[in-house]
Amino acid sequence: MRNLASPSTVRSLLAQLDVHPSRRLGQNFLVDRNILGILVEAAGLAAGDQVLEVGPGLGVVTRELLGIARRVVAVEKDARLCDFLRAELGDAAGLELRHADALDLDAEELFGSGINVVVANLPYSVGSRILADFVTCGRRPERMVLTLQKEVADRLAAPPGDAACGLLGVWTQHAYAVTRVKTVSPGCFWPRPEVGSAIVKLKRRDAAPGTRTEEEFFRRVTKAAFSRRRKQLAAVLPRVLGPACDAAACRVALAQAGVDPASRPGDLDADRWWTLCGCLARTA
Repeated sequence: MRNLASPSTVRSLLAQLDVHPSRRLGQNFLVDRNILGILVEAAGLAAGDQVLEVGPGLGVVTRELLGIARRVVAVEKDARLCDFLRAELGDAAGLELRHADALDLDAEELFGSGINVVVANLPYSVGSRILADFVTCGRRPERMVLTLQKEVADRLAAPPGDAACGLLGVWTQHAYAVTRVKTVSPGCFWPRPEVGSAIVKLKRRDAAPGTRTEEEFFRRVTKAAFSRRRKQLAAVLPRVLGPACDAAACRVALAQAGVDPASRPGDLDADRWWTLCGCLARTA
């Protein structure tokens, strides 16, 4: 069996396939067996798990997943890599290979089909957008273990008041407990990316999700607020909500939620934002 964690093997295979790694597509292939082991171990897979892998590439992670999980849905955008995987792994029990762009995935359909875990080296170029789709999905997976650009990982784990605290972090922490597993150096990939990476583990929180209306209101308010992140909430919220909630009503909601009107969007954690949105919805 080929050693797909070897840089020389990866370079040779890609040359045979006439694949020139695309920076635009974020094609950086994992070539470190230690990091591979850490990534798979962090997922805590059991025999009954159903796993989604985004961007399997040459299948170095896919092979490990197939050795444990009952079902693996691997989504690859590059047609040449998809053909390679089909030739190499097409007969593997439990594998569903899809030639598709991860940005076009129907997350509701995938997670509704039984997938409960996501394991992926997300492409740098679109990793944040893919993750946002997953954490805002109505049927969220139980856990996700992802290799991301280090800057994105920092944002996911950032506490309130931190300069890295932003919209994606609030949305993610609303739905998941975030754990930094491992910082990954550029040399663990080929070709070497220009930035560092990190493995993060997201474990779905036990708290019951809100209704669809509540979740949509939460996302609408937070998205609008973070677009004016330097402004105080007492000034931001009336602009966000418009005539439905004037300045006086917003101040009432802030008081009910225990939030200082002088706070800025990044000063609140996900739970406080959820509480505030509930108060705003009742006040409006």
